Amino acid sequence: MIIFSFPLALWRSTFTTLARTALFAHTVYHKLPVGAIYLRRVLPIVSCIELLCIKMPVLKLLRILTYLMTVGMLSAQAQPVSQPNVLLIMLDDFRPAIKAFGDVNAITPNIDRLAQKGYYFTNVFAQQSICAPSRNSLLTGRRPDTTKLYDFYSYWREFAGNFTTIPQYFKENGYSTQSIGKIFHPGVSSNYSDDYPLSWSYVPYHAPTAEFMNKPVCIDKATGKLKKNLLCPVVLELQPQGTLPDIQSTAEARTFLKAKRNSSQPFFLAVGYHKPHVPFRIPERYLDLHDVNKFKTLDLDYPPHGLPSVAWNAYQDLRSRDDIKELNVSFPFGPIPDETKVKIRQHYYAAVTYVDELIGRLLTEVNFDNTVIVLTSDHGWSLGEHAEWSKFSNYDVALNVPLIVYSPDIATRLNNKISRVGELLDLFPTLVELAGLPPVERCEDASKEDTCVEGKSLLPFIRGGSTSADASLDEAFSQYPRPGTYPTVYPNSDKPKLYQIQIMGYTMRTERFRYTAWIGFDPATFKRDWSQLYGEELYDHSIDPKENLNLLDRPQLGEVKSWLKLRLQQKFL
Repeated sequence: MIIFSFPLALWRSTFTTLARTALFAHTVYHKLPVGAIYLRRVLPIVSCIELLCIKMPVLKLLRILTYLMTVGMLSAQAQPVSQPNVLLIMLDDFRPAIKAFGDVNAITPNIDRLAQKGYYFTNVFAQQSICAPSRNSLLTGRRPDTTKLYDFYSYWREFAGNFTTIPQYFKENGYSTQSIGKIFHPGVSSNYSDDYPLSWSYVPYHAPTAEFMNKPVCIDKATGKLKKNLLCPVVLELQPQGTLPDIQSTAEARTFLKAKRNSSQPFFLAVGYHKPHVPFRIPERYLDLHDVNKFKTLDLDYPPHGLPSVAWNAYQDLRSRDDIKELNVSFPFGPIPDETKVKIRQHYYAAVTYVDELIGRLLTEVNFDNTVIVLTSDHGWSLGEHAEWSKFSNYDVALNVPLIVYSPDIATRLNNKISRVGELLDLFPTLVELAGLPPVERCEDASKEDTCVEGKSLLPFIRGGSTSADASLDEAFSQYPRPGTYPTVYPNSDKPKLYQIQIMGYTMRTERFRYTAWIGFDPATFKRDWSQLYGEELYDHSIDPKENLNLLDRPQLGEVKSWLKLRLQQKFL
């Protein structure tokens, strides 16, 4: 392309002119005084272009030029490289509701095709079943106890340590990195910038319509009023700007991929979808694909036998929605009425199908011959199992995430399902190895700021050669905080702030068992007190894969429980 042969000085001159034009157009369009653009951080003019273009449709072309010109400037300096491109696709609150994973209710043809092309993991677990702590843990390769984030209100680089992130490591090794949609949780926990510019080469993109996600934009069919509902099927044309955030993020990602098609510099592109996170604000046509009658009430729709009250998730994020408030569901144990249960499941699966279609559009722009693709989620989501909804617990259903790994350099075996136990922490070293970058060492001391990770590469699982004895040694560790032993509205026992935490539930998942201990925790010193034991849980997946029976009081399993508890104590002294 002739455009890429421009001298570097001319690129810079053109870029500056476009920046000034964009700034002037923005101020005129919004009737603002020149320079009256408020940002949390003072950004260079290129950043202003990035942010302005997502606010103004008239400047969409400038966003494309931003990518193209940056490619041109970098191409003028970069040498050809052999590393593959990397595409990380992350969904939000996404349990493995995927047909290829065995979920018969799922309609996910595009994710299914990706799973068939690569390898899919069925036993990977998040380190905490809530957005910001899980995402920061995944992206730094460090546990929540290392990032010291259990809520939404601290930035690890300032509060815990200047830990390297996955995109930062790729950027430092010659990659162009970009975040589109929800990758880091926005706000304090990512420094109000999605950790830009340390992690990203470009200002992260957030869809303009994301600001309406929790606004009253659901039309009540009975009254015609706008509400903040949980169940919120919509007509696109009647929504703000006539679209939705995930649709806009998909379009932006496709633009990025087109602009990078002929670049000699490899890229790391992370695309984060908001759905199926609540509210279920999705185009209503996707509900028609899922007959509500197929979502019957679960056989075991009640709290498990022997469940300690400290373990209970009162699903307060659902209770805060207007349509659920009207049901006057008893706090903290419910239950939600049967008619509403099946509708929630219908809307969740419809939201998954909606995102699946967008992922299909995204993948049409991907060159599978030179791109590593990973699809996963920040954590799972309960759909009435144990009479619980949402996340905020240490159950499998809240922690288990899908993981699909595709690499053009790894041939796909006929049996491409991997049931070995892994952690989201493992994603950092796995991606590094897939890209052929210098390996990242395991942390000897996770609190140190050296570039290291607490996870392991999953490539040995993909390459095979392991035995059943190896699988029996697999472990995944997670945790969840509580402000007290019984569910409360204030402090919110589902989402306690750091200073409110009094108990930490540490949990360990092996091939066969899940053991959880709820112990004393000091939020001022981050010290654990194993002498204060507020509850224990033990589930045997060989006979109870849905974790409906707490076997802690079974004397036959006393030695098993003691060994698992000892191992958990060794991990979290």
